[in-house]
Amino acid sequence: MRQHHRTPRLLGTLLLVAAAGLSLVGAAPHTRAAAVPLGRVVPAPVSAVPGGAPYRITAGTRIRVDGSPGARAVGAYLAGILRPSTGYRLPVDPHGAGGISLRLGGKGLGDEGYRLHSGASGVTITAGRPAGLFHGVQTLRQLLPAAVEKKSVQRGPWLIAGGTVEDTPRYAYRGAMLDVSRHFFTVAQVERYIDELALYKVNKLHLHLSDDQGWRIAVDSWPKLAAHGGSTEVGGGHGGFYTEADYRAIVRYAASRYLEVVPEIDMPGHTNAALSSYAGLNCDGVAPPLYTGTDVGFSSLCVGKPVTYTFVEDVVRELAAITPGAYLHIGGDEAHSTSHADYVTFMDKVQPIVTKYGKKVMGWHQLTGATPAKGALAQYWGLDDTSAEEKAQVAAAARNGTGLVLSPADRLYLDMKYTADTPLGQDWAGLVEVRRAYDWDPGNYLPGVPASAVKGVEAPLWTETIRNSADIDVMAFPRLPGAAELGWSPASTHDWDTYKVRLAAQAPRWDALGIAYYRSPQVPWPAS
Repeated sequence: MRQHHRTPRLLGTLLLVAAAGLSLVGAAPHTRAAAVPLGRVVPAPVSAVPGGAPYRITAGTRIRVDGSPGARAVGAYLAGILRPSTGYRLPVDPHGAGGISLRLGGKGLGDEGYRLHSGASGVTITAGRPAGLFHGVQTLRQLLPAAVEKKSVQRGPWLIAGGTVEDTPRYAYRGAMLDVSRHFFTVAQVERYIDELALYKVNKLHLHLSDDQGWRIAVDSWPKLAAHGGSTEVGGGHGGFYTEADYRAIVRYAASRYLEVVPEIDMPGHTNAALSSYAGLNCDGVAPPLYTGTDVGFSSLCVGKPVTYTFVEDVVRELAAITPGAYLHIGGDEAHSTSHADYVTFMDKVQPIVTKYGKKVMGWHQLTGATPAKGALAQYWGLDDTSAEEKAQVAAAARNGTGLVLSPADRLYLDMKYTADTPLGQDWAGLVEVRRAYDWDPGNYLPGVPASAVKGVEAPLWTETIRNSADIDVMAFPRLPGAAELGWSPASTHDWDTYKVRLAAQAPRWDALGIAYYRSPQVPWPAS
């Protein structure tokens, strides 16, 4: 919606001309600016009922908040988005009525739901919790012209369609994973991705903090993990790691966007960076060299050594102390160098350490080959054609109380190539075009899994070939919004033919935000 006609000024000019008995020869016909339709947002809302006149943001608009700190914080965030592009002051004011109002106290909306009502006199977003207000603001953003995202003053009008949106999420876990081990990403780069995730109501950031190629979090009791293990990455770059202050900054920033950080320390496999840092963690006491390739399955902590569990407890204790979120991910995938018996022994010893420090266990779905702890989440990353035996193992754990987060690699792995010609990414799980990533239902994906066991979805981005923010963007967009919709929207709204139209309408917003994206031929993108 990039029409910039200023109706009142033009109308006043016409009246003055008519009163003077003059005529406008050759004047261009006036076209009325239209607001973005209420339902043209991603993820699709539960209900969007249009009606009444739109609200127009003007120089006199105020952002009204109640007295709660949460509402004030969301109001300040909204003002920060709207001020640069509109050029308006938009004071955040706890008094008065009209304008854009953010109110806590909504009933029946849960922790993250919201109600947005728009009319000529103003817009009101109501929620039960601050997270709901924040998600409502993301919908409000998408109801404004894409130019609202720019950092310089743009021409309006800034119209918000009249009507009511009522919205609550399908799943409580709606995640995205960023692998910072294969290639390291700075705090600023991670925060940039957090902002992109927040636009689509993603609420979990899973950080893959350790792997064969790099250890990315400082651990005071084992300082060589970061100093030595964090000194390289795929291809031999200088790597990097997060200090405690860095990690706390990421956690704080994520919390300001209502995302919870889920840190992962992958074990007993994917541990070469740790094994290279401390020789004693190896069964033979010999530290291997640092690794900069992309093979998997060759490393393992020494399951029989007591020092292994001292190491695990120290790492878990320190990481849990700076992680306010509920979950700590212990990996557990591709432990090909660990016997099944040793794997079970290891998980039986490590899971109680996680719970000892107040966190719930999360692991890749191979965890179901052991005995998942009570309340654990298993993250399924298999394929459509994964063996029936492996799927049955996951389903049995789900029926026994283990929650599932679905990340099928041939659907939601954002590092898979779109086509054979895609410059970045891999293709071991197949080619994953936009429709394939979107067109499936988490609620009935795995046979034998009760719908109640599915706690959500997550879109992982592994970074063997990903080196910078532009690489992240082009692999995540346009597939990430589809993953977010699978996690948020009711199954009844899932329809490729209508979704691709709503998705296409996001492109001008990405352009305004500076987000690079893949122009899939499956999507009817607007003309450049």
